[in-house]
Amino acid sequence: MEGLLETLSDVSGVSTGDNGQVGVIGGSVEYPNQPAISAMAALRTGTDDAEALVSEEIHPIVASHSPNLLVDRFAGVQFDESAVDRAVELGEWSDAVVIGPGLVDAESDAIRETITRIDVPVVVDALAIDPGMEADLSNTVFTPASEEAEWITEAYGSIEELSEETDAVVALTGDVDTIVADGERTTNETGTSALTVAGTGDTMAGIIASLLGQGMDRADAAELGAWILGKSGELASAEYGKGVVATDVIERIPKTIH
Repeated sequence: MEGLLETLSDVSGVSTGDNGQVGVIGGSVEYPNQPAISAMAALRTGTDDAEALVSEEIHPIVASHSPNLLVDRFAGVQFDESAVDRAVELGEWSDAVVIGPGLVDAESDAIRETITRIDVPVVVDALAIDPGMEADLSNTVFTPASEEAEWITEAYGSIEELSEETDAVVALTGDVDTIVADGERTTNETGTSALTVAGTGDTMAGIIASLLGQGMDRADAAELGAWILGKSGELASAEYGKGVVATDVIERIPKTIH
């Protein structure tokens, strides 16, 4: 893992101040906070700017999370075809994009079109994960939790088969985080049971997007992202025990990388 951390130092452009920009498309009335969690995780991983694109219904909630976030809106409540052009514009601004945190009841066609039209790496998270998606997934990282992993298994037989057939990289969160790239499975050795708390999946999506935006390839970003999440969780657990929340983990990302 030291080699990947050294790679992060090499690609992140620390000397030039160019550490990438991350866009996050997500949120809903039911889950308004998830895109802010992903965006803040990206910032704490070193990203220069993180912008969340959310519905106008929850824009004030997301914008109130932190003065460090950029937040834009699309009309209405649901992410649908009318929001795709704005999402693609965000992709043109970004070096990596996350789509899915808290994105309930989005139109699957709108998600597919967004992923197809965005040229930068895309982290596909949570309810945006559609195993039957007819899209080019060779620039994507899927970050499923156990429920979304079941959808993948039902559609492809296994995570490995999804990776082999679509060229997607998969970072599966669970008791032991699993990374699958080119059909090959590796596991992550860091972590704690406290990382079952809500928001840690959104946190990992933001971490991985930041690493992608800083120039890492998808497999390395997924592997290092899982390691950073796990180690940051360990640091948070050492202080808070079972009372860890996702923001505690995010605040310890810089110390983990340092």
